[in-house]
Amino acid sequence: MKKNLKEKKNVFSQTFHVQTAGCQLRVKRIEPESGTRLKDRPTLVFLHEGLGCIEIWRDFPETLCESLGFSGLVYDRRGYGGSEMFEGPWPVNYLEMESLIYLPAVLKECNIDNSVLIGHSDGGTIALIAAASHSNLVSGIVTEAAHIFVEQITIEGIRSAVEAFETTSLKEKFARYHKEHTETIFYRWAERWLSPEFQNWNIQSILPKITCPALILQGKDDEYGTTAQVMGIAGRVSGPVDVKLIPDCGHIPHFQAKDTVLSEMTRFIKGLF
Repeated sequence: MKKNLKEKKNVFSQTFHVQTAGCQLRVKRIEPESGTRLKDRPTLVFLHEGLGCIEIWRDFPETLCESLGFSGLVYDRRGYGGSEMFEGPWPVNYLEMESLIYLPAVLKECNIDNSVLIGHSDGGTIALIAAASHSNLVSGIVTEAAHIFVEQITIEGIRSAVEAFETTSLKEKFARYHKEHTETIFYRWAERWLSPEFQNWNIQSILPKITCPALILQGKDDEYGTTAQVMGIAGRVSGPVDVKLIPDCGHIPHFQAKDTVLSEMTRFIKGLF
């Protein structure tokens, strides 16, 4: 498969496809310049949101990898961006499936046996489940706006997103990334979270299995979740946990409070080693 190579600042990246877990997934590897890369360090693995893809992270992964001298990996989950599409609606356990099947397969295919998982929204939840289930692969986790159960504010936020998708330029924005699959991706995500059978979804019982250090970030003005999510995580994980509620910030801290988030993540990850 043809690889797309890019250089930015003091990092080098390449985007390519891998065949794993019965499907083709698009992956981006990020490497600092040879003189700045720290050896024997885990790979930073970035896990995108429920409507995300590689590009929606913008330059955040490269900036963090450059700051730390760590390698990075970002990938489009199945059904998103340039990865193979997923047929039908998301199953109720779609987040668990990603954590238990696709993520470990990507790490194995890319020869990654030590990682720090950095997940936003759905990606944060995936990081939690993966850390609980694959502790041998994970040295630490960072979550932004992760969910561990469904709240009313989440339902209301998704209903507002549906209205915006149907009445504003939001659809055109996502079409830049997901092209002809935009409506499928959006409504599959929204309909699963709004479905009656998903209202009892809850992963609190697995959180005590997380023993690695965790940094839990959330904007104080997050329109999709309350501090009950953050406190629920912090109160149940077994490993060291650091919580940061970011003022004047909504659901996307790495954009809305980028400097603060970069500082917190850099501090936390450096402290692991």
